[in-house]
Amino acid sequence: MRARQLGITLGLGVPGELNAITDVPGVRVGHSTLNTRIDGKQVRTGVTVVQPRAGEARQQPCFAGYHVLNGNGDATGLEWISEAGLLTTPLAITNTHSIGIVRDTLIALERERLADPAVYWCMPVVMETYDGLLNDIWGQHVKPAHVREALDNAAGGPVQEGAVGGGTGMICHEFKGGIGSASRCLPAEQGGWTVGVLVQANHGKRQELRVDGYPVGRQLLDIPSPFAERGTPGMGSIVVIIATDAPLLPHQCQRLAQRASIGIARTGGGTEDSSGDLFLAFATGNHDLPPADYARKDLPLSSALQMVNNDHISPLFSAAAEAVEEAIINAILAGEDMLTDAGVKVPGLGADTLLEALSKTGWRLPR
Repeated sequence: MRARQLGITLGLGVPGELNAITDVPGVRVGHSTLNTRIDGKQVRTGVTVVQPRAGEARQQPCFAGYHVLNGNGDATGLEWISEAGLLTTPLAITNTHSIGIVRDTLIALERERLADPAVYWCMPVVMETYDGLLNDIWGQHVKPAHVREALDNAAGGPVQEGAVGGGTGMICHEFKGGIGSASRCLPAEQGGWTVGVLVQANHGKRQELRVDGYPVGRQLLDIPSPFAERGTPGMGSIVVIIATDAPLLPHQCQRLAQRASIGIARTGGGTEDSSGDLFLAFATGNHDLPPADYARKDLPLSSALQMVNNDHISPLFSAAAEAVEEAIINAILAGEDMLTDAGVKVPGLGADTLLEALSKTGWRLPR
């Protein structure tokens, strides 16, 4: 069940047809999921890939920007995003100890795809969150074949949520977390653009959890915490990817990425020292950016660009905040009970449990 299926409408914005990041034209998502035992240890991890456009990212770059709310996390390729404002590779999300192999594999796969061997470098963006409570993270079980599988699986359409891909072993507000997605579509008078979000939610304390502004987490404290014997409530991270078809420039993408903080705060997150909270936004509204091909000598000296005037950018900010908020709740609702190797339950937050807790806070289904 997703939030809207339960009658939980977060904010005033209108979601896209899929209520997912893939409502932004050309955006594709793919997963590779590991849920098995290797050498007697529990392996629950994987890779999630976001392709920003219908074609190859190198040949069809888009503007991008990022924001770090709390830096207890890692990502590759962000310094070049900061410097050049261009996204020229797929985006990948995995666990903390697999960020290197995913990056290296994306480079190798990019080399396979290149028609011109004179193109001499690739700097993929790979982000991570920690899944060591449910996964043998030290085993580094994500392999090149899993990265290739996620890329091959990348497609439009509905986005699988919960314990899939990079989100397989993640915990959110002390419930089973993982991948979540949502979107908002602006009306024609505000540009008609779409903002789509994908999160890998692995953060937050239960007592802080809020849904539609209601302190629902305080009604759920009787459910045993998965951190009762190991770890600390709130440890982990959240990665947010925001996509839009609005014509934003790089600094505007950075501003859009910042608004992920608002959606996280609305659900009760964003205040833990032990959480790495990293957000990236990309915009596909400018269609004729030159390819990232430093070997070519025929590229134009300049390109004609469009941009959203700042006087009209606020609806995009609101859309991003709402979509992040809903994506986090969707990630939690998609979670199912999972046991650690020590037999500790990481509980899923079922729809009935959530609705009962919400009713105790005074929340009522909209009429």
